[in-house]
Amino acid sequence: MIQANAQYPSLFDRTVFITGGGSGIGAALTRAFHLQGARVAFIDIAEEASLQLVAELEAQTGRTPWFRLCDIRNVPSLQAAIHEAGEALGPIRVLVNNAARDDRHDWREVDTTYWDNGMAINLRPLFFAIQAAAPQMITAGGGSIINFGSISVQLALGGLSSYVSAKAAVHGLTRSLARDLGAEGIRVNTVVPGCIMTERQLEKWITPADEARIQEHQCLKLRLLPEHVAPIVMFLASDDSAQLTAHEFPVDGGWG
Repeated sequence: MIQANAQYPSLFDRTVFITGGGSGIGAALTRAFHLQGARVAFIDIAEEASLQLVAELEAQTGRTPWFRLCDIRNVPSLQAAIHEAGEALGPIRVLVNNAARDDRHDWREVDTTYWDNGMAINLRPLFFAIQAAAPQMITAGGGSIINFGSISVQLALGGLSSYVSAKAAVHGLTRSLARDLGAEGIRVNTVVPGCIMTERQLEKWITPADEARIQEHQCLKLRLLPEHVAPIVMFLASDDSAQLTAHEFPVDGGWG
């Protein structure tokens, strides 16, 4: 496992809320924030993996992350979890909108139910999570919101039209809310992962031949892992990035 060396004193004891924090990139973020000494709350639909992560971090540090099982398509449940986490741990100062699902699909077979479900996973929860967390940040004197985009928006990939549409909208959401919330001391930025080799990607989509082609496009010839994404998220969450908002930060190995 890659270990990030940078420590951010401003993250110590700060309440952080992560969607999809139990597996993949989200689990790497939960680990990283927890090891910074933050008060970490996360939600996920992957209960078994999430409970294993909680047990792992508790055994490692003696501190227990706050976890709730939650389907982000259920907006009342999502917002209730954010409120509950704030009540339990103190006002949320960092919100990481990480949860997403990049299922492949043939454009000919997409119906309104499929399309709406994709938006209910990949776009709608980001706005309503912000709507619930921002008042806590305002009360606390400011905060940082980190949305997740995708390199797929820049690459014109096929077989992902619903997902790519939602991720393209995330960039607009970030910029608009950065303007709305800036006067309250709340920053909003987008992290844009490249082809991150999560277990799900390797199991479902990416073959060894695919990975070889991906590395041909990257300037850096390395396998991008969830742990590579965590350092930029730590920086954007911390006070060290207090002057940055409404921007996009790629983690793609120098795609070209």
